Amino acid sequence: MTCPFDRAQDLEQRQRDQAITAALAGVRPTGPSLTHCEDCNRPIPEARRALGGMTRCVPCQTISERGPR
Repeated sequence: MTCPFDRAQDLEQRQRDQAITAALAGVRPTGPSLTHCEDCNRPIPEARRALGGMTRCVPCQTISERGPR
């Protein structure tokens, strides 16, 4: 008989893998990145700009993705 903890762990791993796959399949921004955030005008780090199509710093992007509360 399978341990309930093993089954729960397997389920959690499957759900995590599905969530990662769905996130990676989403539309990614393309094109040149801005050097400064369009919302707060703080510099966007070089590593983030290298991804392409970035227009916001991480804190502003996080707020934008969470949406209105």
